[in-house]
Amino acid sequence: MILNKKVFILICIILFFIFFALGIGSKFLLKPAWAKKYEIEFTDEIGTLYTDLSYGEKEANKFDMYLPKDNTRDTYGLIVYLHAGGFTAGDKAEDKRMLSWLCSKGYVAVGINYTLFSEENPKANVYVQSMEIKEAISKVIEEAKNYGYSINEMGIAGGSAGHTLAMIYAYRDAGISPVPVKLLFGAVGPSSYYTEDWGIYGFDKNTDESRKGAASLFGVMGGVELTSEMIKDGTYIEKLKPISAVMWIDENTVPSVVAYGKHDKVQPYKASQRLLKAYKEHNVDYQYFECSYSGHGLQNDNTVYKEYMETVEKYLNKYMTIK
Repeated sequence: MILNKKVFILICIILFFIFFALGIGSKFLLKPAWAKKYEIEFTDEIGTLYTDLSYGEKEANKFDMYLPKDNTRDTYGLIVYLHAGGFTAGDKAEDKRMLSWLCSKGYVAVGINYTLFSEENPKANVYVQSMEIKEAISKVIEEAKNYGYSINEMGIAGGSAGHTLAMIYAYRDAGISPVPVKLLFGAVGPSSYYTEDWGIYGFDKNTDESRKGAASLFGVMGGVELTSEMIKDGTYIEKLKPISAVMWIDENTVPSVVAYGKHDKVQPYKASQRLLKAYKEHNVDYQYFECSYSGHGLQNDNTVYKEYMETVEKYLNKYMTIK
């Protein structure tokens, strides 16, 4: 009976990640005319693409690097864009058009894969993935230099799970980054794990069942052992700090452009409001876009999403000006 319960919990956790992975998909199935500006085909006129470069020993430890055609500058800005997929799926190649656009603007653009959570890889949690990204950055910068592109600053971004990992690096690891982090942008990534915000999964209820559910899911995501007692007394929060981007925000936090759906049934909307509050309290230069009619895919607010992308471009031009 105990074994069956453990199997059931594992299945529930895997299903959560699957739904998370599928939730972002609808946005990318819809391509309004204005989106073509930000998603372009990569050609020799844009630059050179190197795929599946290694940054570690694990099978998934690969990155794709897009080098701009102009190789005459003394220094270059790096933009890392991390793929969506609910921490269980996705690939850097899926962001090729976005990375091509970033490269066309003169940045060294990089997509990074990370080990995905699965039944076969249950230890590939959000914390492990964040540490892989942390390890990858120095390798990316080193590889760019080998090709003659000296990196002096960077921005990091992503969608959904990729947005979460990007925020963790920008807020938790910026202080030890090999080059200054100048900008964060992304959409619909979870930034915190306060049970009162996760009502869409029933974790806000004052019941042992609710607390056990939160302990199971958050424990898997953080790679830590949590109990219902920890959920009840609040001690779980500090254990999840390594994957809780909002807990690392302070007066030195980098400028940030983010977008969230008000009707998100995957990433809780209340958690994004906690992120917004942290930006305000610490005087971060931020732009927060609320998609009032959308869920996780942001599919029903094209006008707002267009404004979000235009703001991303403005912030890129402001904080990572190409000289």
